[in-house]
Amino acid sequence: MLIIEVTNARQVMRKRIGRLGDRLIGKVVDAEAEVEKALIQEMETAFQEFGIEARIVSVQGPKLVDRDSLEFPINIRAERDVRLNEE
Repeated sequence: MLIIEVTNARQVMRKRIGRLGDRLIGKVVDAEAEVEKALIQEMETAFQEFGIEARIVSVQGPKLVDRDSLEFPINIRAERDVRLNEE
C-alpha cells in the first residue's frame, strides 16, 4: 500500500492559477482536492500503461504524524477503480 501526502498543494495551485487566484485558494478552490484530482488522473494513466489494476482513493482527514503514525478519521473525497481495457 502506498500513501502519498501532498505537502505543497497551495504552492502548486498558486503556480497554476496565478497571483489573482491566490486569494481564492481556501475560499472557493480546495487546493489539496484539486492537486489530488490531477494526481489521480496521472496515476490512472501510468497504471494502465504498466498493466496495473488499483484502487485510488482521495481522502480528507488523515494526517501523517512523525514517521510512524497516521491519524484518522477518513472522509472519502474521491475514488476511482483503475481497470485495464480488454482488447
